Amino acid sequence: MRIVFMGTPDIAATCLKKILADGFEVVGAYTQPDRPKGRGMKLVASPVKEVALAAGIPVYQPENFREEESVEALRALKPDVCAVVAYGRILPQKVLDVPTFGCINIHASLLPKYRGSAPYQWAVLDGRKETGVTAMYLCREMDAGDIIDVSKTPIGENETAGELLNKLAVLGAELLSKTLSRFEKEGKLPAVPQNPEEVSYAPMLDKTMCPIDWNQTAVQVHNHVRGLHPWPVATMVLQGKTFKVHDTRVVPGSGTPGQILGLTKTGLTIACGEGAVEITSLQAEGGKRMAAPDYFRGHPLQH
Repeated sequence: MRIVFMGTPDIAATCLKKILADGFEVVGAYTQPDRPKGRGMKLVASPVKEVALAAGIPVYQPENFREEESVEALRALKPDVCAVVAYGRILPQKVLDVPTFGCINIHASLLPKYRGSAPYQWAVLDGRKETGVTAMYLCREMDAGDIIDVSKTPIGENETAGELLNKLAVLGAELLSKTLSRFEKEGKLPAVPQNPEEVSYAPMLDKTMCPIDWNQTAVQVHNHVRGLHPWPVATMVLQGKTFKVHDTRVVPGSGTPGQILGLTKTGLTIACGEGAVEITSLQAEGGKRMAAPDYFRGHPLQH
């Protein structure tokens, strides 16, 4: 079975590595064009491109599929299936129609919940106890295709979005390999339409979301910190300085929202609208990430 893989970031690279290790025939890899990165703004290849080149797979990096040459190049690969994971492009119908069995996608949520670009982050922000990955057929509408299969996983009460993504990458890779194996044995796979009444969306994160609202409950503040880690990272202003807040935990306590309740050997406790959180690691503007007690040992709190 001839497979064309389409993806860009680390989660996609994990999936590509898995299907290569499992012996699937990947005849081409599509990924985003190299982008400038870092202080020197040097062009950097995507994780998928690096994996594909190391495996000797031809790499294609069109800006889009508006040009007929890009579609013809895909047709020339004669794919049975296109496997898409976080490619970063909405594929037009003329691309979806190329592979024999269609284009399948691994999405990092239990669809129809959390369609969009930040599904696992919003699952954490919303305090969900469970999420997973979905294998579905791609259609013209974003993340709205029929569902082939799902794989679920619990979300730990202190698990960050970044930690969850690492888990979902492995889960997604396993589901993709399982789904491709079924295509080899069964051909076109049956799928179930999504329930439109259960649809929710997961819009892109941005830095306007960073400031912590201490009027929220302690659980909500804790979820906010977890959901925005490792990017864009929750922030707070303390005694005129802006800090990135990396780690928190919910603890007993009460007071005026935003009030410092105490500094212990394990962290800085701050009152929320209901309950309190202990900040265990933070980062001062222009500084490095530190355990909260270590930072305040060198920068005593003003009373």
